[in-house]
Amino acid sequence: MSDTVRVAGVGMIPFSRPSAGESYPLMAESAARAALDDAGIPYEAVQQAYAGYVYGDSTAGQAALYSLGLTGIPVLNVNNNCSTGSSALWLARQAIASGAADCVLALGFEQMRPGALGRIWDDRPDPLRRFLDRMTELQGFDEHIPVAAQLFGGAGVAHTDTYGTDPATFAKIAVKARRHAAGNPYAVFRTPVTEDEVLASPHIYGPLTRLQCCPPTCGAAAAVLCSEDFARRRGVRSSVVIRAQAMTTDTPTTFDPPDMMRVVGYDMTREAARQVYEAGGVGPDDIDVVELHDCFTVNELITYEALGLTPEGTGEKFVLDGDNTYGGKIVTNPSGGLLSKGHPLGATGLAQCAELVWQLRGQADARQVDNARTALQHNIGLGGACVVTLYGNVAL
Repeated sequence: MSDTVRVAGVGMIPFSRPSAGESYPLMAESAARAALDDAGIPYEAVQQAYAGYVYGDSTAGQAALYSLGLTGIPVLNVNNNCSTGSSALWLARQAIASGAADCVLALGFEQMRPGALGRIWDDRPDPLRRFLDRMTELQGFDEHIPVAAQLFGGAGVAHTDTYGTDPATFAKIAVKARRHAAGNPYAVFRTPVTEDEVLASPHIYGPLTRLQCCPPTCGAAAAVLCSEDFARRRGVRSSVVIRAQAMTTDTPTTFDPPDMMRVVGYDMTREAARQVYEAGGVGPDDIDVVELHDCFTVNELITYEALGLTPEGTGEKFVLDGDNTYGGKIVTNPSGGLLSKGHPLGATGLAQCAELVWQLRGQADARQVDNARTALQHNIGLGGACVVTLYGNVAL
């Protein structure tokens, strides 16, 4: 995969709690306009758009984009659970790389309700049925506890049982997330917390407490991608390119042999990362900054290992040695991640993209990673899909 797809511009709005969020068309318009302004191009130059959201009616993408202009371009609506935003990005990148388009907008937004995620439709099969059946076989099911917390909390129990991980180690990740978010004006939760406060917050499931779970959030983010030819013709100033990208879905190993870490996507992540490293000609040691899917603290630790940032079974050491933060091996989630920035499902993948583009341009202000040259993004959705994206800079 060659460096043929430029990230011309990115934009996002400050994420907010559901009670303070605007309607999705307003959020989406603001993020899209910010990305276009950053790219220095008008909406009329965009040839295709991919709009990602999870909770919304069909053609919400058109409703969000029509305020930018009625240009007649194809607008495709994307829903891939929590990996929706990066799925839209993956489709936009494919359109450019294939030569089907020269300039494409990827947009993600979510107008969420307060409280834990739940099913909308109860009169048809649940897409997560296979996952829930395997979880129930392995650890049972409690109807009083949010399903996602049971799935990922169970993965934390599995890691603890397999490698002897101290449950308190997961709490350190929540502390780190808040510390990073303090420098991010787009994040919902910017007030520092202590490890004791994290552990003393209400218990949810397994090693998880409330402060180790990402909150429901409203928000929007966007990216404008273009070809190198378009960038030259239009004078695009951004030097950031997508060097490699992979999307994976589940394989038989998600369910057999039985392992809750695999049920929540460990093998999808490992395979997507393998493809990206191979295509990009890099390894984990070449990565300077990572935005990964920390929907729960346990998933951040598990993902360190799945991405190869540290060998299997050494995620705890990676945390204890401070290798996941400034001054360590790889700065992970400088934005504060989903835990502190928030997790508006459709917007998350594109918010990760925006953060990494700012990092590579040296525009991340208080959270800037020194000499950031190579960045890795990881976004996962149960059901399932995983997108891993490698970014770098080219000379202008």
